[in-house]
Amino acid sequence: MDKKNLEGNLDKAKGRIKETVGVVTGDRDLEAEGKLDNLKGKIKDVAGDVREGIKEKLDDLDRPKDDRNP
Repeated sequence: MDKKNLEGNLDKAKGRIKETVGVVTGDRDLEAEGKLDNLKGKIKDVAGDVREGIKEKLDDLDRPKDDRNP
């Protein structure tokens, strides 16, 4: 798991909490802030997945040809 994945998961959790509190209290600004945090978390999660994929491909290129995954 990449650092961006961890940051993304934290942002998504924080966003869900803010959104829920905003709905319960009727604070539409807090609800919107929570939705934005959730979206930022999803974007960071995707960025982490992309970075992991790139790292794996680069590691794959460093291995001898016989040891590479098909």
